[in-house]
Amino acid sequence: MTPGVPELGAASLVVGLAVALVGTVAGAGISRTGAARWLYVAQRAALVQLLLVSLAVAVLEDLLITGDFSVRYVAMTSISTSPLRYKIAGLWGSLEGSILLWEWLQALFVYLVARRALALRRELSGYALAVLFVVSGVFLLMMTAVASPFARLPAPISEGRGLNPLLEVTDMLVHPLLLYTGYVGFVVPFAFAMAALLAGRLDAAWLTVTRRWTVTAWLFLSAGIVYGGWWSYRTLGWGGYWAWDPVENASFMPWLMGTAFVHSVMVQERRPLLKIWNLTLVTLTFALTIFGTFLTRSGVIASVHAFAGGAIGPFLLAYLAVILLTSLGLLVWRWDRLGERAELDAVLSRESVFLVNNVLLVAFCVTVFIGTIFPLLSEAVTGVKVSVGTPYFDWVSAPIVLVTLCLMGIGPLVPWRHGSWTVLGRLLGGSALAALVAGLATWGLGRAAAVDHLSLGLVATGYVVPYFVVAVVLGEFWRATRGRSRVGGIGPGRAFLGLLRQNHRRYGGLIVHLGVVLAAIGIATSSAGKIEREATLERGATLDLGRYRLTFTGLSATEERTHLLVRAGIDVTDRGRPAGRLEPGQRIYPGSPSPFASVALRYGLGHDLYLILGAFDREGRWVTIRAQVHPMIAWIWLGGAVVILGGLIALGPRLRPADFAAAAVAPAVITGGSDAS
Repeated sequence: MTPGVPELGAASLVVGLAVALVGTVAGAGISRTGAARWLYVAQRAALVQLLLVSLAVAVLEDLLITGDFSVRYVAMTSISTSPLRYKIAGLWGSLEGSILLWEWLQALFVYLVARRALALRRELSGYALAVLFVVSGVFLLMMTAVASPFARLPAPISEGRGLNPLLEVTDMLVHPLLLYTGYVGFVVPFAFAMAALLAGRLDAAWLTVTRRWTVTAWLFLSAGIVYGGWWSYRTLGWGGYWAWDPVENASFMPWLMGTAFVHSVMVQERRPLLKIWNLTLVTLTFALTIFGTFLTRSGVIASVHAFAGGAIGPFLLAYLAVILLTSLGLLVWRWDRLGERAELDAVLSRESVFLVNNVLLVAFCVTVFIGTIFPLLSEAVTGVKVSVGTPYFDWVSAPIVLVTLCLMGIGPLVPWRHGSWTVLGRLLGGSALAALVAGLATWGLGRAAAVDHLSLGLVATGYVVPYFVVAVVLGEFWRATRGRSRVGGIGPGRAFLGLLRQNHRRYGGLIVHLGVVLAAIGIATSSAGKIEREATLERGATLDLGRYRLTFTGLSATEERTHLLVRAGIDVTDRGRPAGRLEPGQRIYPGSPSPFASVALRYGLGHDLYLILGAFDREGRWVTIRAQVHPMIAWIWLGGAVVILGGLIALGPRLRPADFAAAAVAPAVITGGSDAS
């Protein structure tokens, strides 16, 4: 390793901090004077900052790949025997490197906004660039003064510790990148919201400028959450995909607030309503991304997702306080210009539906926030550790989700400004009847299949409401496609694609709703119909689980590069017919006190067969197997893919038919590699 390379990375961050200060001044100069020279300086500062941070990233990746264990971060996250892909993923595998990745994405977004500054409203783009440079400077300051990824150890060591074994999966190359891009992406609408307050331009201009940024950030965050559930399901070996872990909640809360914002902006784009509400929503969305960063990196929680703590916790907490106080101060300063003189024209209107939807999403976010921080507050005040378990979150979320789903079905059929209850009832009658019939059919099929937990009450709540939304969405597409086909004299396929091209926001949003419903059906079915058995099997013994018979045939062990992989051979028959072989296992790492699961799965659209190796005899005479059947759990991942596809369509602009094939690639990443209207 070339001496002094870590110092090159550290120096690039210091210079990058100075450049961020220059960019902040230049951004303010653009809005205050409108002089072209300030725009030139800001654009060059954005480019130089991106190059400097990219250099730091390249240096740290070089240190990780070549194994310079004189650098503390490399010693903590890399090991010489690790495969190359895990050495690369080490960049975001621990505290300091993840902050560097965050800052690289931030610098990239600053550069992209600066490039388009001429096409944007100058009085807004200047202040927005100033805010973006400030946020970027905060993370650069964090890495230069608090948590440097290039700090050296007092004495070099011969070998590193490597990644957490739970992170040694290919998903590590995808999930954090999706999640971080979603997190960082929300800084752009936040910056333009602050710019609108600073410039006193409080119309819908800043919303129009940032719409694509907002939806893009929401899409990445949605994909990251879905992919994270998929990763948890396949890797952690507990049979679930969401445990209301504090760090899971930390990604879910900004998603809830961002979803409310995505819907709420459509009201202000049409009418001078919800100005304060929208500014508050985008501020809280960005603040919650920083709060999630604090939870993950402060050391205040114990989680498989969390990093070690240190001085960075107080730094992030102070930064969060500055964000909230500054935003509040700007709102108070511009309060006289934020007066909303327009009122809702009627109780039954799309504005009202969006407002109720917003209140529900924010209430959901608040309850998750309370459940997340309550154990921390309790321990701080009383010194006693308490936990808020899954029952609390399930009890709170179920009614909110059901009402929100109902609004997803009603909202698209309600006109702006004023609707008719009679017309709405006529439009919803067929969909409600279809949903009721489908729900009763589901209950009958479930009882015939002896699904004990599939009660009529569960069907009425967990299935009829989603079926209702599906009926409404499909009915909307059918009516619009039929009308376009008749008027234009074209086939249904061309008429359907024409709908998506002509009104991509509306119909892309409906596809998003359809994806949410598919995921909801998957959640309800996999929760209600899950069956599980655990047994200790001698060689040749069998375990019956529903339609499956599992036979233990023997034990094998393979020496991998970083661990020993022990696998149990399980022959599977499905209703008496051979259905292949599964090999659940355990990964045993040197120096680790306990092994890590290697799950074996048989995937299916109707259900998954899920096997976990619990314990084994070293001579291979017996094993303990935990077997589970998860009905329709694949619909969760399918629903996530449909959400992403709908979001891509909603982003627009007008799409050609050939574009849809390319758009389908992104959802395939979720289903194959493995939360817009």
